[in-house]
Order: sequence, then C-alpha cells, then structure tokens
Amino acid sequence: MQKIHAAITAVGGYVPEYVLTNAELETMVDTNDEWIQARTGISERRLLKGERGTSDMAVEAVKVLLQKRGISPLDIDLIICATTTPDMQFPATANVIADKAGLKNAFGYDINAACSGFLFALTTASQFIETGRHKKIIVVGADKMSSIIDYEDRATCIIFGDGAGAVLLEPTTDETGIRDSILRSDGAGRAHLHQKAGGSVKPASIETVMNKEHYVYQEGQVVFKFAVKNMADVSAEIMERNNLSSEDVSWLVPHQANKRIIDATRERMGLPQEKVMVNIQRYGNTTNGTLPLCLWEWESQLKKGDNIILAAFGGGFTWGATYIKWAY
Repeated sequence: MQKIHAAITAVGGYVPEYVLTNAELETMVDTNDEWIQARTGISERRLLKGERGTSDMAVEAVKVLLQKRGISPLDIDLIICATTTPDMQFPATANVIADKAGLKNAFGYDINAACSGFLFALTTASQFIETGRHKKIIVVGADKMSSIIDYEDRATCIIFGDGAGAVLLEPTTDETGIRDSILRSDGAGRAHLHQKAGGSVKPASIETVMNKEHYVYQEGQVVFKFAVKNMADVSAEIMERNNLSSEDVSWLVPHQANKRIIDATRERMGLPQEKVMVNIQRYGNTTNGTLPLCLWEWESQLKKGDNIILAAFGGGFTWGATYIKWAY
C-alpha cells in the first residue's frame, strides 16, 4: 500500500491596508529609519485598524485559498489556526473563522507556539491526512500583533505587524508533500519573551493595565542569540537528516523576525540569497503569519518537486524546521 503524504495544494494570504512606515514611527518613539533597518531589515509593516481581529484577516486568506482551489467551504474537514493573538480567550479563533467563512462541516481548534505555531500546526494537520481520516484541512497562521504591542516601547513596536496566511492540505501518494519535521521547545525561554498579564497566573486588573503588562515583553539580545543558533541549527539538521545538499534545496522559507537571523540561517545552510524568501522589509514580523505569507507571495515561482525548508523560532522558546516537496 502506498504511503499517504500531506501536500499543500493551495495558498491564500491577506495583509491589512494601513501601512505603518519607519518615518511615522519616528514621530511616535525615539528611533529612526536607519537604526531600524540596520538592526531588523524592516522598512514598514501593516496594521489592522478598527474593531477587527485575527479572524477577520484569516477569513480573507481562507477565501483566497478556496477560490484558487475551486472548492466549496463545505468540503473542508478541519481547520487549525496558529495564533498568539486570538480574537478572544475562548472560543478558539479557528471556530470563529470556520463560522465566518462557512466551513460548516469542519471542526477546529487553535495552536499557540508563538512564532513557531504555523510549523507546529502544519505538522499536526499532516498527521490527520496521513492517517486517511481527513481529506481537506486548512492550516491558518494569523496574528494581530498590534493588539499586544506598546507603541511607546521602541524595542518592540518597530518589529511587529499584522497579517494572515493559509494553506490547504490534501492527501497524495507521490513523492511530494510534507516529508519531515523537527520541532523543539524549551520552556525556560519564557523568561525572556512573554506577555506578563492576562493569563491564569496574573489575570487582568486595573493594576496590570496601568502597568502595561498586557503587551509583549522581550529581552532582545537574549532572544536574538537563541534564535540565531537554534533556527540555523535545526535547518541544517533537517537537511542532513534528509540527505539534502545546498544545491538540492530550492527555497528557504524563514520566519521573518530579523534579517540578521535570516542571513545566519541561510549561511549555515549554504544557500545564496536568491533562494531565500524575504518580505520582512514590507510586513515586519507577523508572528504566525510570516511563513504562509511568504508561500503566498512566492507561489507563482514554485515548481512541482521543489525542495523547500520552512524554519521558525518563537517565544517559549519554540523552534523547528519542516521539509516539503512542493506539490504543484
């Protein structure tokens, strides 16, 4: 019996209309365009304005995906949403997306692994396909990071943006699809990157709001060092485990957190810049949205059989790499 693999068969993406430039940030905090670009590679990022949430961006990405594939929302069996900024504490944002997009026959749930969440969700979803239990699964990566960013904190407000991407997984018995994943986590890293309040340990109160404890807290240098090492290490490890040389790899799809981290990963893998998807300069770090947004933007350049490595690093700490052979 032929082994079933989970193949990506369609991609959708969405970014909000509003553009927050480095020039505008200069009027908000003590920073400048040259400083931001030198340290992060970011020129601008998109923000979702008004009383709209993560699900609203995700629904737009899902609609694009369904239209491309030419299928009905009723054909979807399962939706998994990777997000750090759910619409609400509960219900799951995946369920909200399913309702808004008309996925009436799908069950759904969220995965939160910070910036690595999309990889964790993709690997999880692939298991449902490989068992033969489900035929069409949507994996969403989406975040409204502007909802948890303090725009008076120059260390974090320059980095993050809002956006959403989605992929459709379907079974295949050829050599394409998701071939391998290496996923890691180290909870000790929570001290360096987290949101202090809003959880069960420290519920929301007047004091937590006044102390700005519902925003992202990040120790930049510590996180940078961990990210450079671990994202590069796991990317090299998955190449070695699958006997892939730098010539064999068609594309690296790295998490868009910092251009220097991307470059370090690329160099460790021995790849030229033209094999790396980079859109951080326009979107910043959209957390769970970065990887699917890259696939959405580069989709027209991908060819069936291309060897693609997805790599990410996130708060928690979480990190990982996934090897995909492109299916169309």
